[in-house]
Amino acid sequence: MSAIYDCSEPVTRADGLKAAASAVRSGRLVVLPTDTVYGIGADAFDSGAVRSLLQAKHRGPDMPVGVLVGSWSTVDGLVLGVTPQARALIEAFWPGDLSIVLPHAPSLSWDLGTTRGTVMLRMPLHPVALELLRDVGPMAVSSANVSGRPPAATAEEAREQLGESVAVYLDGGPTGEAVPSTIVDLTGDEPVLLREGAVSADAVSEVLGIELSPRS
Repeated sequence: MSAIYDCSEPVTRADGLKAAASAVRSGRLVVLPTDTVYGIGADAFDSGAVRSLLQAKHRGPDMPVGVLVGSWSTVDGLVLGVTPQARALIEAFWPGDLSIVLPHAPSLSWDLGTTRGTVMLRMPLHPVALELLRDVGPMAVSSANVSGRPPAATAEEAREQLGESVAVYLDGGPTGEAVPSTIVDLTGDEPVLLREGAVSADAVSEVLGIELSPRS
């Protein structure tokens, strides 16, 4: 049976983080608050858990899952290389609302869906999410909703949609306006804006020193 923990209280927050970490390590799913919307997450290196995540959302591997990290340094072990452009964006916007797509390290044995050798990475600006990520390591995380329905802005909204498919719900209160992260693809010769979200295209362009190209 699913458990929900109020993370506004120190004791229940500690209990919730402990339960969530145990769930992730045993291949189960958790819902966690982030600085954008609530996310449904699993161990990024547990392909069975990632498949369960996709099933809970009623979507297939053609829509791959991004990865949340708890520190800048974690990225170095996950990607083929951190380019100067990637480093500039990380320093400017992490932790925060910018997701970066990079070629992943070929040595990694994970299955996040049909990624074509890439991974979408973000470090969220939320204390509960960061504490969990720093405990369990990189997590495959997607918005906590069934595909086609609105992303959850509260733990209860996530629970209404995902139910018993999730072992632990960490309730960090409402996230506010449900604005997704901005996504920038750095896998090609020039950066490409895949989605404009909480971080403006102008802000990203200013850091990169070039006008950002939108996805054609």
